[in-house]
Order: sequence, then structure tokens, then C-alpha cells
Amino acid sequence: QVQLVESGGGLVQAGGSLRLSCAASGRTFGNYAVGWFRQAPGEEREFVAAISGSGGYASYEDSVKGRFTISRDNAKNTVYLQMTSLKPDDTAVYYCAAYGTGFYSGRLQQEENDYDYWGQGTQVTVSS
Repeated sequence: QVQLVESGGGLVQAGGSLRLSCAASGRTFGNYAVGWFRQAPGEEREFVAAISGSGGYASYEDSVKGRFTISRDNAKNTVYLQMTSLKPDDTAVYYCAAYGTGFYSGRLQQEENDYDYWGQGTQVTVSS
């Protein structure tokens, strides 16, 4: 079992930055790939970014490429999402999620059904 807790959300002006954190329980965190998803009001939840267990591989949704960076510190059981050049369209509840995989596996899932563990979400609001 893995428990995930997000933090770092808030209100920011367009063009600003935020860093989200996803803290995980468990002693084998490196055996889990972690993804960030988001859900805007009235919209379906969508993939944002994912990172492999080792941190050596990452993937991004096209609209956030070059603006968001996913990283992880396995010693701290934490995954980060650094968000820069934020836009009002980035406003959403952001969720982190995880699924078990090999530490060196570079294959990253982008469908929410492939993720087994979810956090409760953190609100990000970008004002224009």
C-alpha cells in the first residue's frame, strides 16, 4: 500500500510559479512510477506528467511541456511538480497518483486507470 498526500497548491497570478509536492508512505517508493493529473471544473481528469521510479524518465502532456518539470527525491519519498509560466487554463485540482513498476523501467502510463494509488488533490488557481 502507498498513501499519497499532495501539498503546495494555492492562488497565483498568470505568469507565476508554484511547486507541488506529493509525499508518499512506504519503504520501496522507488518501485513506483508517479504521475500528476488535474481536473478543472466540469472537465474530465487529465494527465499532466509522470516520472519513473528511478527518476530517469519523464513524460508530459503537450500543453505543459517546457513549463512544468516533474522530479523526485526517493530518499524523501517525495515527487515534485514545478510549474512555471502558469496560465488561467492551468486552474484545476491537481492529483498525484502511483503504480508499481520496476525501478529502472522507463515505460510511463498516462491513463488514470493504470494508476492504483491516489492522493486527495490540491487546488491550483491561476488568476488572469
